[in-house]
Amino acid sequence: MPLHPEAKAIIEATTAAGGLIQEDVPAAEVRAAFAESWRMPDNLEPVGRVYERAIPGPGGDLRVRVYVPTGEGPFPGLLWFHGGGWVIGSFVENEATCRTLCREAETVVVSVEYRLAPEHRFPAAAEDADAALSWVAEHGAELDIDTTRIAVAGESSGANLAAVACLMAKDRGDRLPLLQVLAAPVIAPPADRPSYVDYATGHFLTRSSMEWFWEQYPRDEADLDNPYLSPLAAGDLSGLPPALVMTAEYDPLRDEGEEYAHRLMDAGVPTELVRYHGQIHGFFALLADQLSISPLAHQRAIDALRRAFTRGLSLDRVPRLRVPDGSERQA
Repeated sequence: MPLHPEAKAIIEATTAAGGLIQEDVPAAEVRAAFAESWRMPDNLEPVGRVYERAIPGPGGDLRVRVYVPTGEGPFPGLLWFHGGGWVIGSFVENEATCRTLCREAETVVVSVEYRLAPEHRFPAAAEDADAALSWVAEHGAELDIDTTRIAVAGESSGANLAAVACLMAKDRGDRLPLLQVLAAPVIAPPADRPSYVDYATGHFLTRSSMEWFWEQYPRDEADLDNPYLSPLAAGDLSGLPPALVMTAEYDPLRDEGEEYAHRLMDAGVPTELVRYHGQIHGFFALLADQLSISPLAHQRAIDALRRAFTRGLSLDRVPRLRVPDGSERQA
Protein backbone atom coordinates (compact mmCIF):
# COMPACT_ATOMS: atom_id res chain seq x y z
CA MET A 1 0.00 0.00 0.00
CA PRO A 2 1.37 3.50 -0.74
CA LEU A 3 2.62 5.64 2.13
CA HIS A 4 -0.37 7.31 3.76
CA PRO A 5 -0.55 11.10 3.15
CA GLU A 6 -0.52 11.79 6.90
CA ALA A 7 2.62 9.71 7.34
CA LYS A 8 4.20 11.39 4.31
CA ALA A 9 3.55 14.82 5.83
CA ILE A 10 5.21 13.77 9.09
CA ILE A 11 8.24 12.46 7.20
CA GLU A 12 8.57 15.70 5.24
CA ALA A 13 8.32 17.83 8.39
CA THR A 14 10.81 15.65 10.26
CA THR A 15 13.27 15.73 7.37
CA ALA A 16 12.98 19.52 7.11
CA ALA A 17 13.77 19.76 10.84
CA GLY A 18 16.99 17.75 10.40
CA GLY A 19 15.72 14.28 11.29
CA LEU A 20 14.17 12.55 14.24
CA ILE A 21 17.35 12.91 16.31
CA GLN A 22 20.75 14.56 15.84
CA GLU A 23 23.22 11.68 16.00
CA ASP A 24 26.46 13.69 16.18
CA VAL A 25 25.86 15.28 19.60
CA PRO A 26 25.94 13.79 23.12
CA ALA A 27 22.95 11.74 24.20
CA ALA A 28 22.02 14.22 26.93
CA GLU A 29 21.68 16.96 24.31
CA VAL A 30 19.59 14.71 22.07
CA ARG A 31 17.34 13.95 25.04
CA ALA A 32 16.96 17.62 25.95
CA ALA A 33 16.21 18.63 22.36
CA PHE A 34 13.57 15.91 22.04
CA ALA A 35 11.90 17.00 25.28
CA GLU A 36 11.96 20.64 24.20
CA SER A 37 10.34 19.82 20.85
CA TRP A 38 7.41 17.99 22.42
CA ARG A 39 4.04 19.69 22.72
CA MET A 40 1.15 18.16 24.62
CA PRO A 41 -1.86 17.42 22.37
CA ASP A 42 -5.06 19.35 22.89
CA ASN A 43 -8.31 17.79 24.09
CA LEU A 44 -6.87 15.03 26.26
CA GLU A 45 -9.36 12.33 27.22
CA PRO A 46 -10.73 12.76 30.74
CA VAL A 47 -10.12 9.95 33.22
CA GLY A 48 -10.99 9.54 36.86
CA ARG A 49 -7.64 10.62 38.28
CA VAL A 50 -4.01 11.15 37.25
CA TYR A 51 -1.17 11.35 39.74
CA GLU A 52 2.52 10.59 40.13
CA ARG A 53 4.34 8.62 42.78
CA ALA A 54 7.51 6.64 43.33
CA ILE A 55 7.94 2.88 43.48
CA PRO A 56 11.16 1.09 44.46
CA GLY A 57 13.60 0.11 41.73
CA PRO A 58 17.00 -1.60 41.66
CA GLY A 59 18.82 1.70 41.12
CA GLY A 60 16.62 3.87 43.30
CA ASP A 61 13.01 4.98 43.18
CA LEU A 62 11.20 4.89 39.83
CA ARG A 63 8.74 7.60 38.94
CA VAL A 64 5.41 6.39 37.65
CA ARG A 65 2.40 8.28 36.38
CA VAL A 66 -0.84 6.53 37.33
CA TYR A 67 -4.09 6.88 35.38
CA VAL A 68 -7.22 5.68 37.17
CA PRO A 69 -10.60 5.17 35.44
CA THR A 70 -13.84 6.56 36.73
CA GLY A 71 -15.97 4.19 38.74
CA GLU A 72 -15.34 1.85 41.61
CA GLY A 73 -12.28 -0.40 41.71
CA PRO A 74 -10.34 -2.50 42.01
CA PHE A 75 -9.53 -2.31 38.31
CA PRO A 76 -7.25 -4.32 36.07
CA GLY A 77 -3.72 -2.93 35.76
CA LEU A 78 -1.63 -2.11 32.68
CA LEU A 79 2.08 -1.29 32.89
CA TRP A 80 3.12 1.03 30.05
CA PHE A 81 6.71 1.63 28.92
CA HIS A 82 7.49 4.60 26.67
CA GLY A 83 9.72 4.43 23.61
CA GLY A 84 12.84 6.40 22.72
CA GLY A 85 15.58 3.87 22.04
CA TRP A 86 16.26 3.49 25.79
CA VAL A 87 17.90 6.95 25.52
CA ILE A 88 15.25 9.66 25.10
CA GLY A 89 11.63 10.17 26.03
CA SER A 90 9.50 10.05 29.16
CA PHE A 91 5.96 9.28 30.15
CA VAL A 92 4.98 12.79 29.01
CA GLU A 93 4.94 11.92 25.29
CA ASN A 94 2.51 9.05 25.83
CA GLU A 95 -0.04 10.98 27.88
CA ALA A 96 -2.81 10.83 25.28
CA THR A 97 -2.41 7.11 24.59
CA CYS A 98 -2.29 6.20 28.28
CA ARG A 99 -5.47 8.18 28.92
CA THR A 100 -7.23 6.42 26.04
CA LEU A 101 -6.22 2.97 27.26
CA CYS A 102 -7.24 3.85 30.82
CA ARG A 103 -10.63 5.21 29.82
CA GLU A 104 -11.66 2.70 27.16
CA ALA A 105 -10.17 -0.49 28.63
CA GLU A 106 -11.24 0.58 32.13
CA THR A 107 -7.83 -0.19 33.54
CA VAL A 108 -5.37 1.55 35.82
CA VAL A 109 -2.41 2.47 33.62
CA VAL A 110 0.99 2.70 35.34
CA SER A 111 3.38 4.55 33.02
CA VAL A 112 6.96 3.90 34.10
CA GLU A 113 9.98 6.22 33.89
CA TYR A 114 12.93 3.82 33.68
CA ARG A 115 16.64 4.70 33.73
CA LEU A 116 18.01 5.93 30.41
CA ALA A 117 21.24 5.20 28.54
CA PRO A 118 24.10 5.87 28.12
CA GLU A 119 24.22 7.07 31.73
CA HIS A 120 22.57 3.78 32.66
CA ARG A 121 23.42 1.03 30.21
CA PHE A 122 21.93 -2.45 29.86
CA PRO A 123 20.53 -4.09 31.90
CA ALA A 124 19.35 -0.99 33.79
CA ALA A 125 16.14 -0.33 31.82
CA ALA A 126 15.31 -4.06 31.68
CA GLU A 127 15.79 -4.41 35.43
CA ASP A 128 13.60 -1.36 36.05
CA ALA A 129 10.83 -2.83 33.89
CA ASP A 130 11.11 -6.13 35.73
CA ALA A 131 11.04 -4.38 39.10
CA ALA A 132 7.98 -2.34 38.13
CA LEU A 133 6.07 -5.44 37.05
CA SER A 134 7.07 -7.31 40.21
CA TRP A 135 6.06 -4.38 42.42
CA VAL A 136 2.65 -3.97 40.78
CA ALA A 137 2.05 -7.72 41.00
CA GLU A 138 2.73 -7.60 44.75
CA HIS A 139 1.56 -4.12 45.74
CA GLY A 140 -0.94 -3.15 43.04
CA ALA A 141 -3.73 -2.92 45.60
CA GLU A 142 -2.11 0.38 46.67
CA LEU A 143 -3.05 1.68 43.21
CA ASP A 144 -6.55 0.16 43.26
CA ILE A 145 -5.39 -2.67 40.97
CA ASP A 146 -6.72 -6.21 41.04
CA THR A 147 -3.34 -7.96 40.93
CA THR A 148 -4.83 -11.08 39.31
CA ARG A 149 -5.48 -8.98 36.17
CA ILE A 150 -2.29 -7.31 34.95
CA ALA A 151 -0.98 -6.71 31.43
CA VAL A 152 2.09 -4.99 29.98
CA ALA A 153 2.45 -2.77 26.93
CA GLY A 154 4.77 -0.36 25.19
CA GLU A 155 5.92 1.12 21.92
CA SER A 156 9.32 0.69 20.25
CA SER A 157 11.98 0.27 22.96
CA GLY A 158 9.12 0.38 25.46
CA ALA A 159 7.64 -2.66 23.73
CA ASN A 160 11.07 -4.25 24.05
CA LEU A 161 10.90 -3.69 27.80
CA ALA A 162 7.36 -5.08 27.99
CA ALA A 163 8.48 -8.25 26.18
CA VAL A 164 11.63 -8.50 28.32
CA ALA A 165 9.66 -8.10 31.56
CA CYS A 166 7.58 -11.10 30.49
CA LEU A 167 10.71 -13.13 29.71
CA MET A 168 12.26 -12.28 33.08
CA ALA A 169 9.09 -13.12 34.99
CA LYS A 170 8.79 -16.42 33.14
CA ASP A 171 12.43 -17.37 33.79
CA ARG A 172 12.00 -16.60 37.48
CA GLY A 173 8.78 -18.59 37.72
CA ASP A 174 6.64 -15.60 38.71
CA ARG A 175 3.00 -15.19 37.83
CA LEU A 176 2.83 -13.80 34.29
CA PRO A 177 0.83 -10.90 32.89
CA LEU A 178 -2.36 -11.85 31.10
CA LEU A 179 -1.29 -10.08 27.89
CA GLN A 180 1.66 -8.31 26.28
CA VAL A 181 0.84 -5.52 23.82
CA LEU A 182 3.86 -4.78 21.64
CA ALA A 183 3.58 -1.82 19.24
CA ALA A 184 6.42 -1.50 16.69
CA PRO A 185 8.72 -3.41 19.05
CA VAL A 186 12.53 -3.35 19.10
CA ILE A 187 13.30 -7.06 19.20
CA ALA A 188 16.84 -7.43 17.78
CA PRO A 189 19.85 -5.30 16.77
CA PRO A 190 19.86 -3.62 13.35
CA ALA A 191 20.36 -6.21 10.62
CA ASP A 192 19.75 -6.76 6.93
CA ARG A 193 16.14 -7.80 7.18
CA PRO A 194 14.21 -6.40 4.19
CA SER A 195 12.46 -3.66 6.19
CA TYR A 196 15.82 -2.40 7.50
CA VAL A 197 17.14 -2.28 3.93
CA ASP A 198 14.05 -0.89 2.19
CA TYR A 199 13.24 1.79 4.79
CA ALA A 200 16.73 2.64 6.02
CA THR A 201 16.22 6.29 5.14
CA GLY A 202 13.38 8.65 4.37
CA HIS A 203 10.68 7.00 6.48
CA PHE A 204 10.79 8.89 9.83
CA LEU A 205 12.78 6.36 11.88
CA THR A 206 16.06 5.60 10.11
CA ARG A 207 18.56 2.80 10.28
CA SER A 208 21.29 5.20 11.38
CA SER A 209 19.16 6.42 14.28
CA MET A 210 18.58 2.85 15.40
CA GLU A 211 22.29 2.10 15.13
CA TRP A 212 22.96 5.17 17.28
CA PHE A 213 20.48 3.97 19.92
CA TRP A 214 22.12 0.53 19.91
CA GLU A 215 25.48 2.21 20.56
CA GLN A 216 24.11 3.91 23.69
CA TYR A 217 22.35 1.10 25.56
CA PRO A 218 24.41 -2.16 25.41
CA ARG A 219 27.60 -2.36 27.44
CA ASP A 220 29.45 -4.39 24.83
CA GLU A 221 28.89 -6.68 21.87
CA ALA A 222 28.21 -9.67 24.12
CA ASP A 223 25.00 -8.01 25.31
CA LEU A 224 23.54 -8.24 21.81
CA ASP A 225 22.94 -11.97 22.31
CA ASN A 226 21.22 -11.52 25.67
CA PRO A 227 17.47 -12.21 25.36
CA TYR A 228 16.80 -9.53 27.98
CA LEU A 229 18.09 -7.06 25.39
CA SER A 230 17.27 -8.96 22.17
CA PRO A 231 14.20 -11.15 22.73
CA LEU A 232 14.74 -12.89 19.39
CA ALA A 233 17.87 -14.42 20.97
CA ALA A 234 15.72 -16.34 23.46
CA GLY A 235 15.83 -20.06 22.85
CA ASP A 236 12.43 -20.99 24.26
CA LEU A 237 9.43 -18.67 24.03
CA SER A 238 6.86 -21.22 25.17
CA GLY A 239 4.80 -20.35 28.20
CA LEU A 240 4.92 -16.59 27.63
CA PRO A 241 1.74 -14.50 27.94
CA PRO A 242 -0.55 -14.11 24.93
CA ALA A 243 0.59 -11.28 22.69
CA LEU A 244 -0.78 -8.58 20.44
CA VAL A 245 2.01 -7.47 18.09
CA MET A 246 1.38 -4.43 15.88
CA THR A 247 3.78 -3.30 13.16
CA ALA A 248 3.89 -0.56 10.51
CA GLU A 249 4.56 -1.27 6.84
CA TYR A 250 7.16 1.50 6.41
CA ASP A 251 9.08 0.90 9.62
CA PRO A 252 12.66 -0.49 9.71
CA LEU A 253 11.56 -2.52 12.76
CA ARG A 254 8.66 -4.19 10.95
CA ASP A 255 10.31 -7.49 10.11
CA GLU A 256 11.86 -8.20 13.51
CA GLY A 257 8.52 -7.55 15.21
CA GLU A 258 6.73 -9.88 12.83
CA GLU A 259 9.45 -12.51 13.18
CA TYR A 260 9.01 -12.39 16.96
CA ALA A 261 5.24 -12.78 16.58
CA HIS A 262 5.74 -15.86 14.42
CA ARG A 263 8.27 -17.25 16.90
CA LEU A 264 5.66 -16.84 19.64
CA MET A 265 3.06 -18.60 17.49
CA ASP A 266 5.47 -21.45 16.76
CA ALA A 267 6.06 -21.79 20.51
CA GLY A 268 2.33 -22.18 21.11
CA VAL A 269 1.75 -18.69 22.53
CA PRO A 270 -1.63 -17.24 21.45
CA THR A 271 -0.58 -14.30 19.31
CA GLU A 272 -2.37 -11.73 17.19
CA LEU A 273 -0.23 -9.99 14.56
CA VAL A 274 -1.45 -6.83 12.82
CA ARG A 275 0.44 -4.86 10.17
CA TYR A 276 -0.75 -1.30 9.58
CA HIS A 277 -0.34 -0.66 5.88
CA GLY A 278 0.93 2.70 4.68
CA GLN A 279 2.09 3.60 8.20
CA ILE A 280 5.35 4.52 9.91
CA HIS A 281 7.04 3.99 13.26
CA GLY A 282 5.34 5.69 16.21
CA PHE A 283 1.79 5.14 14.95
CA PHE A 284 0.51 3.89 18.31
CA ALA A 285 1.71 6.45 20.84
CA LEU A 286 4.38 8.93 19.72
CA LEU A 287 2.40 10.19 16.72
CA ALA A 288 -1.09 9.42 18.02
CA ASP A 289 -2.24 13.04 17.68
CA GLN A 290 -1.13 13.20 14.03
CA LEU A 291 -2.25 9.88 12.51
CA SER A 292 -5.88 8.92 12.04
CA ILE A 293 -4.87 5.23 12.12
CA SER A 294 -3.96 5.56 15.81
CA PRO A 295 -7.53 5.28 17.16
CA LEU A 296 -7.97 2.04 15.20
CA ALA A 297 -4.73 0.66 16.66
CA HIS A 298 -5.85 1.78 20.12
CA GLN A 299 -9.17 0.01 19.66
CA ARG A 300 -7.37 -3.17 18.67
CA ALA A 301 -5.37 -3.00 21.92
CA ILE A 302 -8.42 -2.08 23.98
CA ASP A 303 -10.36 -5.06 22.67
CA ALA A 304 -7.44 -7.40 23.40
CA LEU A 305 -7.06 -6.00 26.91
CA ARG A 306 -10.75 -6.33 27.66
CA ARG A 307 -10.74 -9.94 26.48
CA ALA A 308 -7.70 -10.71 28.62
CA PHE A 309 -9.06 -8.95 31.69
CA THR A 310 -12.50 -10.53 31.53
CA ARG A 311 -11.49 -14.09 30.65
CA GLY A 312 -12.62 -16.41 33.43
CA LEU A 313 -14.58 -13.77 35.34
CA SER A 314 -18.14 -14.34 36.44
CA LEU A 315 -20.72 -12.39 34.45
CA ASP A 316 -21.44 -9.92 37.24
CA ARG A 317 -17.80 -8.77 37.12
CA VAL A 318 -17.48 -8.40 33.34
CA PRO A 319 -17.18 -4.74 32.24
CA ARG A 320 -19.33 -3.48 29.39
CA LEU A 321 -17.70 -4.15 26.03
CA ARG A 322 -17.53 -1.49 23.32
CA VAL A 323 -18.01 -2.51 19.72
CA PRO A 324 -15.14 -1.19 17.57
CA ASP A 325 -15.85 0.80 14.43
CA GLY A 326 -13.94 0.64 11.17
CA SER A 327 -11.10 -1.59 10.06
CA GLU A 328 -7.34 -1.55 10.17
CA ARG A 329 -7.09 0.24 6.83
CA GLN A 330 -7.73 3.86 5.91
CA ALA A 331 -9.29 5.35 2.82
